[in-house]
Amino acid sequence: MKPIRLYNSYTNQVETFKPIKAGEVSLYVCGPTVYGDVHIGNLRPVVVFDVLKRMFIASGYHVRHVSNITDIDDKIIDKARQDNVSESMISNHYEQAYLKQLQAIHASLPDIMPKVTHHITSIVQFIEVLLEKGFAYQQDGDVYFRVNKIPQYGTLSHIHQEELRPGARVLQENQKENPLDFALWKKTEFGIKFPAPFGEGRPGWHTECVVMIYDTFNQHLIDIHGGGFDLKFPHHENEIAQSLAANETRLANYWMHNGFINLDQEKMSKSKGNVWLAKDFIADFGGTLLRYILLATHYRIPVNINQAILDNAKIALNKIQVTFHQLAVHLQLHQQSIEVGPPIHLEPFLEALYEDLNTANALTVLLAEIKNINIALREEADNFDKLKRGFFTIKEMLIILGLDLTFAILSSNDQKLYQDYLQAKSNKEFKKSDELRKILIDRKILI
Repeated sequence: MKPIRLYNSYTNQVETFKPIKAGEVSLYVCGPTVYGDVHIGNLRPVVVFDVLKRMFIASGYHVRHVSNITDIDDKIIDKARQDNVSESMISNHYEQAYLKQLQAIHASLPDIMPKVTHHITSIVQFIEVLLEKGFAYQQDGDVYFRVNKIPQYGTLSHIHQEELRPGARVLQENQKENPLDFALWKKTEFGIKFPAPFGEGRPGWHTECVVMIYDTFNQHLIDIHGGGFDLKFPHHENEIAQSLAANETRLANYWMHNGFINLDQEKMSKSKGNVWLAKDFIADFGGTLLRYILLATHYRIPVNINQAILDNAKIALNKIQVTFHQLAVHLQLHQQSIEVGPPIHLEPFLEALYEDLNTANALTVLLAEIKNINIALREEADNFDKLKRGFFTIKEMLIILGLDLTFAILSSNDQKLYQDYLQAKSNKEFKKSDELRKILIDRKILI
């Protein structure tokens, strides 16, 4: 089997993956800020890194997967004030909504989902370290990080400090020593506040993930840090800066970023009003279809969704579902076990994923297997060794991709019903066979 190769945003090249500890993978993915319903773009990193985790597990690795919940933020405070409720009521409500969407797209939950409010003590201690080392300074109750003390700043985003100017993405404030400096701690006038030696307030966003990584992995360097492309700068760049300052590590050996989602070639944007909420998409089309669409494009390339994409994805997904179901039913009707099977053939499928998680090519392998099985069901219906190998191969591919497709489990009564249906057809008892066929369709034995 070929080695696993991943595109490292830090070095801007595809590299052979080498874990810090043999046979183990430490994976951290930035999670949502829970102040509103997530849109489908928020679920793309969920799907991408869920498949990455499943690939590693299928390859024999033990994966420790952590993804945070940002449960305190200006937007949460604003929403709580607007609704006249506590911040925790807002964050808890939208966290549960987010978890419901994860279930709908069949994402395996992270091993740990740390919340910012549970790590305040560690965050305060971390900021104190940065202050002691001279990488941070206090100003009117706020604490800022000195970006110019990190020569490597900009390595991830490939932007040099001198190229950056105050503007849309870098907030310039008079109290900062440098407009590029970012907040580690914010003095809070409204909403929830936490005590700290430098004054009551709340942590800055860029500090939270660094500390939660340290706390949950109990180490200062992990294998993979992932998230959407929009987090590359400034969020992930600022995480690296703090880790270099505090512990002289870049926090992760491999940085991975997924592309955006476009609607009819236009990037989703709340300001433009073209955001597609995940709950609405799932209500209309289902979570499995959304997952399939996200997998059909390489994770670093923008996904474009339009009516043609939706229609084509429905056709492809239905083709897989129908064949998988028919194969399972055929095997059961011929007393073939679908609990335990022969060795499967996953090499081409895994090799596609090993080449920078190319899920599009992996789906091509899956569809080729579906085509072969369709031919076998027509021409080699009694070649049960081949059919069983195909069944278990397809089943494992679907598990790794996280596509939750079903098949009927036949009871003895179901099998008798099917045999009666075949006998009625053979005897040209068309009325009876039609009645039995309807029953079989209702029971999803025939589709």
